[in-house]
Amino acid sequence: MDDFLNQVRQIAGREPKLLEIFENCYADTINKTVKDMGDGTFHVITGDIPAMWLRDSAAQVRPYIFAAKKDARIREMIAGVIRRQFFYIGIDAYANAFNQEPNGACWEKDDPQQSPWVWERKFEVDSLCYPVQLAYLLWKNTDATSQFDSNFHKGVREILRVFRIEQDHERQSVYRFCRNSRFFQDTLSRDGKGALVKPGTGLIWSGFRPSDDACAYGYLIPSNMFVVVVMRYLQELAAKVFLDKRLEAEAAQLGKQVMEAIEREGKADTEEFGVIYAYETDGFGMYRLMDDANVPSLLSMDYLGYPAEQKAAENTRRFLLSDANPYYYKGEKASGIGSTHTPSGYIWHIAMAMQGLTSKDKGEKLEILYRMAETTGGTGRMHEGFFCEDDAKYTREWFSWANAMYVELFFDYFGYRLEK
Repeated sequence: MDDFLNQVRQIAGREPKLLEIFENCYADTINKTVKDMGDGTFHVITGDIPAMWLRDSAAQVRPYIFAAKKDARIREMIAGVIRRQFFYIGIDAYANAFNQEPNGACWEKDDPQQSPWVWERKFEVDSLCYPVQLAYLLWKNTDATSQFDSNFHKGVREILRVFRIEQDHERQSVYRFCRNSRFFQDTLSRDGKGALVKPGTGLIWSGFRPSDDACAYGYLIPSNMFVVVVMRYLQELAAKVFLDKRLEAEAAQLGKQVMEAIEREGKADTEEFGVIYAYETDGFGMYRLMDDANVPSLLSMDYLGYPAEQKAAENTRRFLLSDANPYYYKGEKASGIGSTHTPSGYIWHIAMAMQGLTSKDKGEKLEILYRMAETTGGTGRMHEGFFCEDDAKYTREWFSWANAMYVELFFDYFGYRLEK
């Protein structure tokens, strides 16, 4: 990896301040969060929470794919993270976060029957998309195939099974989540079943958002967009690597069904912005028009690779980066998107990075990189959220996913882009 970093230093040397932050953030994940388990897998903690989220761990190691092209050790580390993810999916496909060992540690003991491996059992559609995405990107960019072990193949079948069930959550799903908490976004209504959604739309139900907050309406459009993308990845893998016609056909069918549902059910007409994609819907005609900093988000649809209808996508972006989005904040230090997960006025570095990654303006990318570098609260690393008027007020001292997103934007600005 040293050769790769030296190459980056030469290219980015004209921006020493950005390079310094990059080096801090790039070293963070691999030096502090990744642990070799000695069995061919690697466990990745989020930072200041000692558990491995399926989503976060994929995002944390994704920037290392560039180095993995020539570094076999890094390539095998990423493959080992994927093997660990699919091992966990085999334990419980409805869980979002897992322990390093079956020690029963958890955020809260929500279910007396909960596996001792499970840290938290919030069902989030994106948690089953991220490991597939990472496995595909590693193969696409490095030709690696060691991640495709028996757990991967079993896990993919389980993911398809769960997605099919959750297309008819109301009638088929036995998943429930109840937490004894006064924070209403930490549990699901109707004795854990969640708010009522219309069956038969083709959309996949999600109990929680990527923020780990409960969905207001169960059809989370950005996560369904992610499903469309990963189904295309599975089609390609099935056709070119696995030679599995059945899997190829199943992925194609589900992806087509979900995309048609998004384009039919996932849009709303607004007076100010025209037709835009909704963040959530219930299928009955109710919509949540907003965005959240956590990925997948509506802001990230181009980053994910969702083939959105162009005019609606442009309208949506204008809406998201305006005061009409209830979680878009402006202050002396920065402007950007926050989350229901953090206090009002707190902008997320992840969302700032995503704005840059999806911008077609290189000048805007550079401006955002500098703004991110200037809002670390003096720590030299990214945070979850920071107050738009004072970056010394921030949430989470150590949040590795945010560091990884700064690295991704840094790479993007200097011309490093993954093949998707």
